[in-house]
Amino acid sequence: MKLKNKTFIITGATSGMGKATALLFAREGANLILSGRDIDRGESLVHEIQEMAEEVHFIPGDVGEIDVNRRLVANSISSYGQLDGLVCHAGELGLGSITDLDIDTWHRIFRTNVDAVFYLLKAALPELLKRERASVVINASIAAFKSFPNHPAYCASKAALVALARQAAVDYGPGVRVNSICPGPVDTPLIHASAVAFPDPAKAVTAAGENTLMQRLGTPEDVAKLALFLTSDDASWITGSCYVIDGGILAKG
Repeated sequence: MKLKNKTFIITGATSGMGKATALLFAREGANLILSGRDIDRGESLVHEIQEMAEEVHFIPGDVGEIDVNRRLVANSISSYGQLDGLVCHAGELGLGSITDLDIDTWHRIFRTNVDAVFYLLKAALPELLKRERASVVINASIAAFKSFPNHPAYCASKAALVALARQAAVDYGPGVRVNSICPGPVDTPLIHASAVAFPDPAKAVTAAGENTLMQRLGTPEDVAKLALFLTSDDASWITGSCYVIDGGILAKG
């Protein structure tokens, strides 16, 4: 087991890539503090993980609120006495061109996608620095490098996450490794919500998979495996990096 006796906070854990990461980390022996807004889905995930006889706690709440992040860190210490890593999956979309997007939506997207990660880092880093091999993975997106119609807040926020991860790696290495991952089209609820920006949403989702070099959508499990690698000791010399996992769509151009 790659994560035995290690404790991780995973945000956005109730669906998609966050849920897949929680399940994989549980199978690899991690103690888990999970966060999400949907209490019912969170409790269902906890029951699923407990069937593996693994330790897990679910803390519901909006990670855009700094106190929720403080509770996540405090719970990891009170429950397990340590914190070894973070996987920040929580994210929000927000659609509309710059001229159409209202100011409140712009701020909400940055609050969820960027501020929440900053808040969690700020709360967690003092504890992470107490561990010998702590690691952080921040889920950004190929939207950090590739524009999509009517996605200005999403694309800008994801680019900010790549920069934030690099800065954190510089400031807190070698004690804490920090990397970002940039998924392409992955079969999650978010890609179907994103497709609404296109004239034919269903066709847009299908085309997104077909347009990759692998000719399929990614799965949440594909991304979870990358997060596992980066948080494990197998990646002990990797920090400040951005890993694209997109089926080759950026290479295709």
